[in-house]
Amino acid sequence: MVLIILSWIYIFFTTINLGFITNKFLVLKNSNFVITTILGLFTTTMLASIWAVFGRINIEFHLFLLLINLFVFIKYKSDVLKIYSDFKSQFKRLELILKAYLIIITFLIVAQCASIPYVIDNESYYIQTIKWLNEYGFVRGLVNLHFFLGQLSGWHVTQSAFNFSFLYKNFNDLSGFCLLLGNIFAIEKLSAYFKNNNKFFLIIGLLPFVNLLFFQFISAPSPDIPVYIFTFVLFFYFLTNYKSISVENFNLIVLLVLFLLYIKNTTLVFVLIPIILFKLNYKILVKHSLKPILLAGFVLSLFILKNMIICGSPVFPYKLFEFTSLEYAIPDQMEHFYYNELKLYGYFVEAEQYKSMSGFDLFLQWLSLPKLNGLFNKSIILLILISPFFIYKFFNKKAIWILYILMILQLLLLFKTSPQFRFFINYVIFFTLFIFTCVFYQKKIVLFFLYLSLIPTLLILFLPIDLNNFSNYKFMQSVSNFSFRNTIYPYKNTKSDRSFETIIDGNLKYHSPLNNDFFWGSGNGDLPCVNKVQIAYFKKYFYIVPQMRTNNMKDGFYPKKVNPNEP
Repeated sequence: MVLIILSWIYIFFTTINLGFITNKFLVLKNSNFVITTILGLFTTTMLASIWAVFGRINIEFHLFLLLINLFVFIKYKSDVLKIYSDFKSQFKRLELILKAYLIIITFLIVAQCASIPYVIDNESYYIQTIKWLNEYGFVRGLVNLHFFLGQLSGWHVTQSAFNFSFLYKNFNDLSGFCLLLGNIFAIEKLSAYFKNNNKFFLIIGLLPFVNLLFFQFISAPSPDIPVYIFTFVLFFYFLTNYKSISVENFNLIVLLVLFLLYIKNTTLVFVLIPIILFKLNYKILVKHSLKPILLAGFVLSLFILKNMIICGSPVFPYKLFEFTSLEYAIPDQMEHFYYNELKLYGYFVEAEQYKSMSGFDLFLQWLSLPKLNGLFNKSIILLILISPFFIYKFFNKKAIWILYILMILQLLLLFKTSPQFRFFINYVIFFTLFIFTCVFYQKKIVLFFLYLSLIPTLLILFLPIDLNNFSNYKFMQSVSNFSFRNTIYPYKNTKSDRSFETIIDGNLKYHSPLNNDFFWGSGNGDLPCVNKVQIAYFKKYFYIVPQMRTNNMKDGFYPKKVNPNEP
């Protein structure tokens, strides 16, 4: 825990400095501590992404970042210190009950981050993605080694910049840092609601109610956490600026949407938010549209460049433009395999079942899934059915209706790809809290539920709980608990203790986990690392094996076609 806190202090220092410069460059006129930190995270991600095109995100990048830090802090010392001073004053102005909550939840978040990583994707590609970034940067055709590495998220770029791999190997906790930002932002808005009685502030202020849901994701760098947190920040600025928006707030909204897209392309629907605001405020914004257009062009270009290097296509896993295909591009049959598996995974059906089922049959299958999946899926449909009633009766505002329409569009988009509830949960949380706000808005009730939400969070943090009755996934059966052994040092960044064997296949020498029943699992093995069962599967059914393009791993991998009869 102590080491995590120390690393977060440095992350705050860096992101505040970079956030200040971003704020100054885009003339956002922002003075909020959390927003400044998010701006700093965005800028760090962009700088690290550019760096990764040419080399590893390692000590060299940190020296570069340190020079920027020192320059900004020395040149703008008084302005930067004022950000800290304003935050300190704002914290002091909080009521004692809110101060106490913020202190308690900070301790719990750090404790959870120091515990065993829970998310199964951490074992399949999070660790390996970040390790590739730390040791080589963006690698051509990396997707050919392990298919999931093609999903490289902007959040993993950010984590690779802040895991300090050259100093210590167990930092893996940026999602917890992000959750802390979300709680600070929410408590600020809750405090403001008690004074201004604006229910938009209350909806955002209730975000800590669902910390229990977030906690099992924050001991690994899950991109879902920043999506959930930044969604609430985005919605707040959309709701409070819908009628009349300044150029500064519009640019901030554009930046938040771009950051979300760079982290996870399942947030594509959010693009409609700045488009709607631009159309409604055309006369005000059109004269100042150059900066957001250039920013969008820059982020989009970097997003495409990242994917072109790693996957050989602009958007993983789809080859949108055939003329862009490169010799290391993901093979068509593997692209189709991934897309089909993604759909099957969302409905929990076999390929033959999927082919024989109508759209309505698939919907019923999705709705009737057992355990946690089914619970969330039913909740989604229930929210879609009842939210219009609450919007019309209690808060008949166009801005809320627009978010409701975006929720429906998001669900329709997921039905075409992979309707996993985790891609939709930000809407579920928002509209659940919206409905809560319609019914319970008295200060005493809100504070009662705020502290009540701490109880299950404490239980799940310190008590072993078997999830067999709740989860559909055999690899997610027990929660991650805090151990006092991790008071100083956090738990290692993998929950696996597996050994690895070294295998040579053609010119590829790779490490495969032993005694591993997880097809996609690779854990924390040395690079390159991939399950030999996975290599054998694609060789047997698609006649493809990954091979190195040169003797230098930075030059990446290509898919080599093999003879079907070759052993």
